[in-house]
Amino acid sequence: MERRTERRHDTRAAVDAPATRPTEVAHDRLWAQDLRSSIRCSAALLALLLVIDWGAGTLTPSRAALWVTLALLLFLVLHPTRVAAGEGWLTSRGLLRTRRVRTDHLVSVRCLDGVAQRLVLSDTSGASVEIDPRVLVANPPLWHRLDEDARVSALRGSLTCGATALRRVSERIDRETAMTVFKVSGMD
Repeated sequence: MERRTERRHDTRAAVDAPATRPTEVAHDRLWAQDLRSSIRCSAALLALLLVIDWGAGTLTPSRAALWVTLALLLFLVLHPTRVAAGEGWLTSRGLLRTRRVRTDHLVSVRCLDGVAQRLVLSDTSGASVEIDPRVLVANPPLWHRLDEDARVSALRGSLTCGATALRRVSERIDRETAMTVFKVSGMD
């Protein structure tokens, strides 16, 4: 009889205990596709160079090694960074290094224009992460996580520079979302 009471009590305690909500981590859902594309481009370049060299009759082991090195360098250049975000943090993982920034303690958000547009996030501890804004546009959960934490930073007063850059990204995401809705509904 005692065992039944203990079991009921344990079960009741487990039911009455407050449920902790696990923090969800948002990942770049297009990363694997981008990785496959970079592998295909590198392999196509290697195959093309080897076939041309073989067709010309000038293929030697040293030239083949040169072409493999060139294809490998192309892969390194094209390799996408893997972006993930959780409550209060954002991580960008490349081939050689991983960078992490506290998004709930942001100091600045800058948009760098150039050949490839980049968004640079810096936090109060001096850490910074550079990401492609297209990753945020293509992954609404990542953007939602960053936007929520940036608002927390602004409320704390630590985010002193970057409202314009965040607004631009937000407008771009809204524009892309509207275009997608129009396409799906047949109104484009």
